[in-house]
Amino acid sequence: MLIELSLKESEFRYRRLFESAQDGVLILDAVTGMIVDVNPYLINMLGYSREEFIKKKLWEVGAFRDIESSKEAFEALQANEYIRYEDLPLKTKGGRLIQVEFVSNVYQAGNEKVIQCNIRDITERKLVEDSLQESEIRYRRLFESAQDGILILDAETGMIEDVNPYLVNMLGYSREEFIQKKLWEVGAFRDIESSKEAFEALQANEYIRYEDLPLKTKDGRFIEVEFVSNVYLVGGEKVIQCNIRNITDRKLAEDSLQESEAKFRMLVEHLPTVVYMNAVGDANTSIYVSPQIEALLGYTPQEWLDDPKSWLGALHPDDRSRVLENAFTADQNNEPFDMEYRMIARDGHLVWVHDQLVSVTSVKGPPQFRQGIMVNITERKQAEEALARSEKEFRNLAENALVGVFRTTIKGDLLFLNDALARIFGYNLMLDMKQVGVILHYVDPLDRTKVLDILKEEGRINNHELDVLTKSGETRNILLSAIIEKDILSGMIIDITERKQAEEKLINAREFLQSVQDALSSNITILDDEGNVVHVNSAWRNFGRLNGLKHPNHCIGLNYLDICDSATGQYAEEAALVANAIREIRNRGTGEIRVEYPCYVPGQQQWYVARITKFENNGQRWIVVAHENITERKQAEERIQRQFEHLTALSAIDQIIAANFDLKLSLSEILMHVTAELEIDAADILILNPISQVLEYGAERGFRNKAIRNAQIRLGESYAGRAALGRKMIQIPNLKDEPDTLFRESFLTGDDFICYYGVPLITKGQVKGVLEIFHRSVLAPDAEWLDFLNALAGQAAIAIENVLLFESLQQSNSELAMAYDATIEGWSRALDLRDKETEGHTQRVTRMTVKLARAFGLSEEELVQVRWGALLHDIGKMGVPDGILFKSGPLTPEEWVAMKKHPVFAYEMLSPIRYLRQALDIPYYHHEKWDGGGYPHGLAGIHIPLVARIFAVVDVWDALSSDRPYRPAWRVEEVREHIRTSSGTHFDPQVVDLFLQILADV
Repeated sequence: MLIELSLKESEFRYRRLFESAQDGVLILDAVTGMIVDVNPYLINMLGYSREEFIKKKLWEVGAFRDIESSKEAFEALQANEYIRYEDLPLKTKGGRLIQVEFVSNVYQAGNEKVIQCNIRDITERKLVEDSLQESEIRYRRLFESAQDGILILDAETGMIEDVNPYLVNMLGYSREEFIQKKLWEVGAFRDIESSKEAFEALQANEYIRYEDLPLKTKDGRFIEVEFVSNVYLVGGEKVIQCNIRNITDRKLAEDSLQESEAKFRMLVEHLPTVVYMNAVGDANTSIYVSPQIEALLGYTPQEWLDDPKSWLGALHPDDRSRVLENAFTADQNNEPFDMEYRMIARDGHLVWVHDQLVSVTSVKGPPQFRQGIMVNITERKQAEEALARSEKEFRNLAENALVGVFRTTIKGDLLFLNDALARIFGYNLMLDMKQVGVILHYVDPLDRTKVLDILKEEGRINNHELDVLTKSGETRNILLSAIIEKDILSGMIIDITERKQAEEKLINAREFLQSVQDALSSNITILDDEGNVVHVNSAWRNFGRLNGLKHPNHCIGLNYLDICDSATGQYAEEAALVANAIREIRNRGTGEIRVEYPCYVPGQQQWYVARITKFENNGQRWIVVAHENITERKQAEERIQRQFEHLTALSAIDQIIAANFDLKLSLSEILMHVTAELEIDAADILILNPISQVLEYGAERGFRNKAIRNAQIRLGESYAGRAALGRKMIQIPNLKDEPDTLFRESFLTGDDFICYYGVPLITKGQVKGVLEIFHRSVLAPDAEWLDFLNALAGQAAIAIENVLLFESLQQSNSELAMAYDATIEGWSRALDLRDKETEGHTQRVTRMTVKLARAFGLSEEELVQVRWGALLHDIGKMGVPDGILFKSGPLTPEEWVAMKKHPVFAYEMLSPIRYLRQALDIPYYHHEKWDGGGYPHGLAGIHIPLVARIFAVVDVWDALSSDRPYRPAWRVEEVREHIRTSSGTHFDPQVVDLFLQILADV
């Protein structure tokens, strides 16, 4: 019973599975092939009813009827108990073909074998597979034909799995050189920095992109590429696709475009106009403006663009509404804008502009922006306004001119005349003369014929003099100027009747002026404003001949500037000076220019001054050049100048003598002035040795041969010896004529001197030496030259005398100082002898005090006083009784009072001695202490003289370092420590520091 229930339950489960299966199921008899059962899914799949399946053999059902060899396949199934069709086409009852997967198995069901056929509809899957296959084909075709390089990498290892032909051709590597290599192992990618790290980043981020990556091809060329990598799944596995696009040409094009844009921008920024761009639909908004906006209106391009109302604000208030209306209309209708209007620049000045604006569109699209140019037409507008004013002014001028203005036909009919023309011809009304015409007003009718002939031939006539008749018959002189155009004469007439009369008077005046000028002694020429000679007086004619001017009419009619500019030889420089002065006075207003210049007359030199002035007469500018002989004045000035130079030289020598006692320097300076002021080649000074009576070398200047420095000349010998002995100047015009050849051969060989002067140097009646003058050409001195030579000799004698006196005084001072020093040292030794206990103490502290004072920067003169003060530091003890001074035991308070008076005794003893007053600081103050606890005055700090502070340290140092009857000498370290601890109380800290440093160095 239980078995039956179990079987029924199993049957029920099988049946439910059979009925609900999502694959078609057929149950066949394994022996006959008869269909035993069919599930609902197969009925729905094929469209046949259950009845059309049951009790029929498989190959008898319509869906399987067309399957070739289905019966044979069944027999094979019977034999093998299994058969499978992966892709079997079945036709439904409705005629539709579907693809199925057909699997048959033979198994035992009870005591019988049955066949179960599982039929799965794979039509949709096949469609997907076909689509995938087709997609793969398309992908492969795209991969092979792509115009970008493509690499397929294993996402885990980076190994290249595929490469397309384009990349192979691009980089020049074969397919084999890519496949099964890692990306960074291929030559093109080997040099890319961190390519392996970039791959790892790609693995992590599944995307990487390089906009501009340089790759090297196999042949070594560098190309620019765009490199994009993505990670994606293919059949459950991750792969990396690298797309590599060659952008070399694009980069070249971009660079070219950038260069072109830079050139265009440079062109725009250097155009003389303002170039600008506005947004479409908004005339106020500029998106670009060229730098010329700053020159036009004073705003930088950035300032202009930053303010949307820049253009609106710069419009002239009177033009703003008109301009805005036209700009709005043009902008809205996309029409060109073309206007001339006014703007106000940043600094407030008015600017006229011509503004043209057009739309810039793409090839097929709408307008992209509005582009315009703005041209500064201010000057043109100003010129137009000036022209209009000029035309108006011309008409007013013509109608109101003082000269006659007219227009006539060639027949003589008046078309226009002004009041002035009517007045010239004696008419009160212009209409009266207009009715008469011009023909009747010629004195000689032939004059009119000549005028017309000139006009027809040349087209114009200028300043033609005519005699005409007035209405009353009076003859007047006129100047006619006219032009002819299409038989119409236009011109003007000037009445010169009064001028002609004035010219006659002027001729008479000129004749009178000529007579006056000829009577003057100055050489006068008158030039017009161009520099042409129009008049000369008789004195100038003689002056011209003197200066080589040979023009037959004395240069009248020639250009004076050209004459000066063409001058050559000895006149050229002076002529240029006069010409330049004439040009200057011509360009200047009024005034006078004076030019002094030499004039070379045979046998002598003369000096002239040219006074050049300018004046105007009746609108004509004239230049007067007057030459005057100033030779005597110049000679007097030269004499004064020489005398001044001589006095200056003598003063300079005086200053040198007074300022120093260096004999060599003084004599060298004297010789410098001698050679310069006397203009001679060489000079020397010999000094007389008063003991040997020999002239010895002192100084020289200008000698080629320096043998003169060895000169030893006895009195009476040679030229210098004779000058010194005779106490008078020796003058030799030509040394070659002299019998004393020994001197020349010994000292002057190679110098080629001609002239010689020897002057004794005498002061206070004593000969001090000789000043010798040498020159290599003949000298012709005048009395002034000789006087100056003697003055220089006197200066040299004074210099020698001063130096000798100074040297004598210096020797006396040295001897006196030595005597002072010996005296003081004697006093010091006497004090040491009196006090045996301190013998040698004074010399030691003196040496150390001087050394320490020198370290403090005291001068040598001050150190002398320091030395004397140290030697005499205890001289005041001579006033202390011996009983107190040599007492072996302690002193009583009264005795200490007496002992402490010895600095005062020192002051009282030494202060009367004048030369020791500066040495008193040490004897008087060396017992004062830094903290004010010393004596005799209780001074403290810097109020104690520095040398006393220095000596106080040295005195204690020596006292403690020396043996005394009542104690032995302290050890060095003990003395140092005592002085160090007393710094700031007994001693000046600064002095202690330097003293201990000196001890350490020693």
